Amino acid sequence: MIWKMYNPNPVRSDGVGDCAVRAISKALGIDWEEAFLQLSLNAYMMGDMPSSDAVWGALLRQNGFVREVIPNTCPDCYTVEAFTHDHPDGIFVVKSSGHVATVEDGVLYDSWDSSGAVPMYYWTKK
Repeated sequence: MIWKMYNPNPVRSDGVGDCAVRAISKALGIDWEEAFLQLSLNAYMMGDMPSSDAVWGALLRQNGFVREVIPNTCPDCYTVEAFTHDHPDGIFVVKSSGHVATVEDGVLYDSWDSSGAVPMYYWTKK
């Protein structure tokens, strides 16, 4: 199984638009509240929303992550599941359309099974 349930939301709420908070929490090894606080501070400084790709991307960059692109060899058939198989080691924050989740050591951590999503790009710690 490539998907493992991960929902650090303090009230276990799901579907509240906090995928960036959950992904940052897992990738940085911090709790949901700390991830929310760091994203909110970045958002305030940048004049944007905490869930903005630019805001959570900047936070990852501040923590030593770099952004990589997904090769465009099969833009509609390459899935997050395939990504997990291709990336068995390391921590990756994977962006798909309208969503972001963390893959760690080949396992997708998310509050729902988003393995069928098509990844656009990802962040990894070098």
